[in-house]
Amino acid sequence: MLELTVLTWVLTIALIIALLAVDLVAAAARPHRVGFAEASAWSVGYVLVAVLFGVWFTLQHGGDAGTEFFAGYIVEKSLSVDNLFVFVIIMATFAVPEEHQHKVLTFGIVLALVMRAIFIAVGAALLSLFSVMFLVFGLLLIYTAVQLFRHRDEDPDVDDNPVVKVARKVLPVSSEYVGGKLVARLDGRWVVTPMFIVLIAIGSVDLLFALDSIPAVFGITAEPYVVFTANAFALLGLRALFFLVKGLLERLVYLSTGLSLILLLIGAKLILHWLHVDVDERVPEIPTTVSLAVIVVVLVVVTVASLVKTRRDPSATAHAGSLRAHPSVDAREHREDR
Repeated sequence: MLELTVLTWVLTIALIIALLAVDLVAAAARPHRVGFAEASAWSVGYVLVAVLFGVWFTLQHGGDAGTEFFAGYIVEKSLSVDNLFVFVIIMATFAVPEEHQHKVLTFGIVLALVMRAIFIAVGAALLSLFSVMFLVFGLLLIYTAVQLFRHRDEDPDVDDNPVVKVARKVLPVSSEYVGGKLVARLDGRWVVTPMFIVLIAIGSVDLLFALDSIPAVFGITAEPYVVFTANAFALLGLRALFFLVKGLLERLVYLSTGLSLILLLIGAKLILHWLHVDVDERVPEIPTTVSLAVIVVVLVVVTVASLVKTRRDPSATAHAGSLRAHPSVDAREHREDR
């Protein structure tokens, strides 16, 4: 375990809050359409901040700790790209005006950070008390990998989201965004705007992604500080990355397949670690350096193969993948089986 002072935690959280505040101010002060040049500058800036932090962390705590941070950061960054797919789907489903997408993304990142902080605290406590949780997390990731691969050519159905469905039934919703407000008074009564429903959809999606991403990074390291910082720095660049790669996302046709392979690898790593600790020390473990190398290779191969595929077949379109089939898909498969 790393020996980290309270001051280190305080300064790290202060840095993350400061970076997040910059995002919030930029989104609120001047709502506008974010162009490629602006998105590129923000994306490069956030990556450089993460790299500089990783270098400092390596110098302070050694090469193994640094490798764990960078491996965790890359895993979370790759999973966040899939998160972007769902954000794009939500934006399109609810026809969010471009000038308000900034606000939605910033809210999504804040909520994701809060949820991940809670899950990290709970996960770290469970792992310290019950080593069998490594097995549980490993099986969860393998299940997620299998489901994602099975439904890799589908997209999550936002309209079928139970939280969104309930919100639409119990709340009066206006047909217009009313300047990006969450609540407005129209025709003498208070209503929620579509922006409110969008934020509910984003929040429920963040919850699902936290359930997968936290076990994934715990497969890289059991250090809560590394887990938290890897998640935080990966998420902080998510807003700018959205505007940068929004057009490119449709071309990453093999991304879901690549992510399922990464989750499968980390799930196996967690199970082997549990076997090594609780069953037999002779059971081999997968070193973090090997995990990092495999993850990088998978992401490179997936990206290159996707671009080659879409160049040869312009009609090919990427999908976010889903953990379950849509009812219409289930019905169609049932008919085909008959």
